[in-house]
Amino acid sequence: MNQKRLLSHAVLIFSAIVACATVTGAPIQKQSSYELMSHENKAMQDDSSLNPAMFWVNDGQTLWQEKLGPKNTACASCHGDVKKSMRGVAAQFPKVIKGKLQTLEGQINACRTNTQEAPKLAYESKELLALTALIALQSKGMPISVQKTTLNAPFLSQGQDWFNKRMGQLNLSCAQCHEDRAGLRLGGSLIPQGHPNAYPIYRLEWQTLGSVQRRLRNCMSGVRAQQFEYGSPEMAQLELFLMWRARGLPMESPGVRP
Repeated sequence: MNQKRLLSHAVLIFSAIVACATVTGAPIQKQSSYELMSHENKAMQDDSSLNPAMFWVNDGQTLWQEKLGPKNTACASCHGDVKKSMRGVAAQFPKVIKGKLQTLEGQINACRTNTQEAPKLAYESKELLALTALIALQSKGMPISVQKTTLNAPFLSQGQDWFNKRMGQLNLSCAQCHEDRAGLRLGGSLIPQGHPNAYPIYRLEWQTLGSVQRRLRNCMSGVRAQQFEYGSPEMAQLELFLMWRARGLPMESPGVRP
């Protein structure tokens, strides 16, 4: 498909978005996209025996105890009982550690390379998702506690810029969908506010577990924009802003979404 046809196709998609967004009332308070799901999907997330993400959590428990590297150390060697040491941790990420903005996945890999002297885990790999889901579960029900500080302020500002920046052939920003049109309808579905309080999530469309960075890349692809790389500074900055924006919402990890 040549460039002229691509642009024409993009204009048609943008027109469809505008045409399908019909007013149902703008959101007033922060709202998890959980509230927009069907009763069946809510039940799947709420019941650990039905939530498919728990398979990854179970794998994460095994990995937590696995000894690696020349020092023969496991996550448990340093952190002990995950239910105690990781309680509330996921609700604080991303955070600045030794001058670097780290996502939860980034910190897991930093521990592997610096402490265990083991190879990094690939983003979206079963192992990294499993450990992330296990740690995130320990914050379930706790409010997101990311706050603006002198350390994270520059990263937070950049993340906010990414959130508001128009991008791609559709020339759309995150804010145009998840703030300006949140609560409206796109086709037959309500547009969520775009809060990351349930990640990693088992998405029925994916038929697997995925990180918030995978979802962000999906959105970028949807507006025909160049995607940020997994683990990039841009991803960490945008994720920081999203978590700060969602502060106070309870963590639901690992969640289920359509």
